[in-house]
Amino acid sequence: MDAAGLSALLSPQGWALLSALPPYDEQRTMALSARLHAEGLDPALVAAALTQSRLRARARAKLGDFADGMLFTAAGLEQATRLTVAAHHARRYRDAGSTRVADLTCGIGADAMAFAGMGLAVLATDVDEATAAIATVNLRHFPDTEVRHADGLTLDLVAEGVDGVYADPARRTSSGSRVFDPAAYAPPLDAVLALRDRVPALGLKLGPGVPHSALPADAHAQWVSVDGDVVEVGLWFGPLAPEGPGRSALVLAGTTAHTLATGPDGPAHASAGPVGAYLYEPDGAVIRAGLVGDVAHRVRGTLVDPTIAYVTSDELHDEPVATAYRVLDTLPFGLKRLRTYLRERGVGRLTIKKRGTAVVPEQLRKQLDLRGDAEATVVLTRVAGHQQVLVVERV
Repeated sequence: MDAAGLSALLSPQGWALLSALPPYDEQRTMALSARLHAEGLDPALVAAALTQSRLRARARAKLGDFADGMLFTAAGLEQATRLTVAAHHARRYRDAGSTRVADLTCGIGADAMAFAGMGLAVLATDVDEATAAIATVNLRHFPDTEVRHADGLTLDLVAEGVDGVYADPARRTSSGSRVFDPAAYAPPLDAVLALRDRVPALGLKLGPGVPHSALPADAHAQWVSVDGDVVEVGLWFGPLAPEGPGRSALVLAGTTAHTLATGPDGPAHASAGPVGAYLYEPDGAVIRAGLVGDVAHRVRGTLVDPTIAYVTSDELHDEPVATAYRVLDTLPFGLKRLRTYLRERGVGRLTIKKRGTAVVPEQLRKQLDLRGDAEATVVLTRVAGHQQVLVVERV
């Protein structure tokens, strides 16, 4: 959003228009736009308002009802932290005793909102002027929050009375392509990490694909998933990491939250073994954190293969960081064999899960030419180095 569009939306007429728009409906947008133009409204204002309406609709998945009173940019919404995750960030600062947090890369202000909502004073900065202005609007209800158009790395943190620092470096170029080199983040990862010498309570949000080798030894790295989608890895230092250095997974599902962390000796090691009565699929955050072995120990099981993140056991456990399946049958993978097996059982609807195989599920489904009313779930994977099909049902 450019400065002119933002200024128009913040005018009394613009804000009134944005507040009066009906819930966003892609199929009715053209007709609504034409009606507003016919009423004499400025086309640029109409376009800006409809864009915000569309972004607000998208933002509800991350920010819930708060989205209805906020402004967005497409890039800002893409990087914004989900409110449920931001609340966990904020609790770390509160529990560490922080009172004034500097959000050095505030974007549209999602994390800053969570900090402020937890009762913390917030100093939020962004290097983009329009984004800083949008954050100011979004944080307008929090009197102890200040937003500045500035490079957060230039702040005199001690003079500002900051006792907690947070950053979410940009990991995309201006064209939208992903940046994988931490030195090319904006700001660079090392520049942010250097701040912990001045303010030990430092937290960072990074993409979940960052390699373990890029993580500092003194960080507690926590991978986070929301309803099965791995969304980030948080790096926590000093008083923000009461767990101490290491790795953990935070699994958020609906209103529940479960954590799996490394033990004092690091991640557990698990051996491979034969397929038992149950198959466990660890959550993606658990896999990214390298804690599949810990799941195997918790369910008294083994891996199906040393290189595959499936766990098998003869025992059924209520394991909140993994999905449990009952193993109904196993057979070597082969198209004709699998087709015959499913047709004999009248399977017409098939869920295909895979790990460690090049099979493309949609192509396989067409080749199987399914017929019947029954449903089934199959897992295509390696077992002891061989391609196998596990017929399973969720427990």
